[in-house]
Amino acid sequence: MASPKISVIIPVHNESANIGPLCERLFPVLEKIGLSWEVVFVDDGSRDNTLDVIRATAQREARVGAVSFSRNFGKEIAIAAGLDHARGDAVVIMDADLQHPPEMIEAFVERWQAGYDMVYGQRTDRSDETRTKRGFAHLFYRLFARFGEISLPEGAGDFRLIDRKGVEVLRTLGEKARFSKGLYAWIGFKGTGVPFVVEERQFGTSKWSFRKLFRFAFDGIAAFSTVPLRIWTYLGFLISFLSIATAIYFMIRTILFGTDLPGFPSLIVSIMFFSGIQLMSLGIIGEYVGRIFAEVKRRPLYVVAERIGGAAEVSSHLVPDNYMLRQA
Repeated sequence: MASPKISVIIPVHNESANIGPLCERLFPVLEKIGLSWEVVFVDDGSRDNTLDVIRATAQREARVGAVSFSRNFGKEIAIAAGLDHARGDAVVIMDADLQHPPEMIEAFVERWQAGYDMVYGQRTDRSDETRTKRGFAHLFYRLFARFGEISLPEGAGDFRLIDRKGVEVLRTLGEKARFSKGLYAWIGFKGTGVPFVVEERQFGTSKWSFRKLFRFAFDGIAAFSTVPLRIWTYLGFLISFLSIATAIYFMIRTILFGTDLPGFPSLIVSIMFFSGIQLMSLGIIGEYVGRIFAEVKRRPLYVVAERIGGAAEVSSHLVPDNYMLRQA
């Protein structure tokens, strides 16, 4: 099968109800663009009949393929697998829940044909989110811009088009704790944003809880900054300085006014405070050590249980044969 011009990567996890409505809107858009295309679904260990729906879709439309994981590896890994299996000169990444309007792909392709290597959707409205969530999102972008190695366009996410040369660079990045937004910015290339409004989810519920979002944000900062480690060095110097100043104060006070009976509450508070500081610093160090441990084990990013359609024709060097259990 000849390589298509446009590949669309769609990570899915328990999205069986959204596959049909998505394809009904996506396929006409791709046909309107007038370039050869393919759609690659990445089933991230779904527990419903998502893969069956994709398989039925692939039987009706030969340009649809799929990669199915042996278990849930996470969206970031699913995107990496999609990049491994996409064959297009340009690759579009989007969600399956129709919050990323398929009609925007036409604008992405126009910018790509105009010479841009990275075209990202930039959401202009967060009214669907709570004030707390919007506040934390804004805080994250400010912290990342202040302490990260690179800057992120605010409002830009995974919904984007990437030229083939950018895809090839991303495929060489084999880190386990992936923060794709940062990786897109890190590889560089000429980019531009296209504003869009996030639509309501059609079916199902979001897989991103507040805890997962917080973890994802921490992964992003830890992957592109060592500031969380340096903070404890600065804090250690500050506490040391304050302890020396306090010692001098008490020495002078004792010389001038004599000794006092030390207060038990203040002693307990001081011990608990500094113990907490030490435990937090050890926790931050542990997070980085854990990432080092995960990287040095050199395990594959994902395990493929099944390939469907065009994805099955991808050369086997992308994933070692012992990790590809079955093709269809």
